[in-house]
Amino acid sequence: MKKSDKTNKKTTMFNRVLKGEAGYIRYRQKQLFLITFLLFALPLGLFIIGYTVTGTRANLMTFFAIMGCLPACRYLVALVMILLQKPADPSVVRAVEKVSGDLIHAYELVLTAEEKNTVVNAAVVCGNQIVCYTPDPKADVSYAEKHITRIMNSNQFFDMQVRVMKDLKAYCQRVQQLSADPEKYRAGISFTPDERYPDFSREELIMHLLLRISL
Repeated sequence: MKKSDKTNKKTTMFNRVLKGEAGYIRYRQKQLFLITFLLFALPLGLFIIGYTVTGTRANLMTFFAIMGCLPACRYLVALVMILLQKPADPSVVRAVEKVSGDLIHAYELVLTAEEKNTVVNAAVVCGNQIVCYTPDPKADVSYAEKHITRIMNSNQFFDMQVRVMKDLKAYCQRVQQLSADPEKYRAGISFTPDERYPDFSREELIMHLLLRISL
C-alpha cells in the first residue's frame, strides 16, 4: 500500500483501518470483540426468549441458539489470535515513514505459515526486493524468508530477493537505499497485469500477496 494519512490518526471503531495500515491490529481487536460479543448475545437472547415462553429448554429456540453459537465460536478463535498480537510501536512507524518515500509499504503484518507465524512491523516492496522488519528477537528469519519466497514463486514472481531484518536501524537504512533510487531495482523487470486486479501495479500485487497471508 502507498503512504496514507491514516498513519497518525487515532484508531476508533468508526475510523476504518485497512490491513497493512498502522493501527490495524488495535482496530481489528476492537472490531472482532464487538462482532464476537454480538454473535454470542444473539443465541443467548434466543435461548432466554424460548425458555421464558415455553418454560423449558427443550424448544426450537434452543436449537437455533445452539446453531447460532457455531459462527460465534469461529469469531472467538479469530479474536483470541489477534489479541495475542501487539501493534507496531509508533516510533517504528515514524522511522519508516521518514525513509520510505513513495515505495509500496505496509505495517503490522503477522505472516502465517504451517509451522510458525512471523510478526512483521513493517514491510516494503521495490522491484525484486521485499524487505521486512520484525521486532521479535526469537523470530526465525530464515524460515520466514523461505516462506515468502515460496509464496512469490507460486504466484509467478520469481527471483525475488527477500530479507527479514531484526535491526530497525539497518532496516531503515535499506529502505532509504531503495527509496533513493527505486528505478535501479525495477530495471529490466517485465510485468503483465493480473486480470483479477487490473489496476494493481506489480509491486502493489506483491504486497497484496503479503497481506493475504497475514492475519
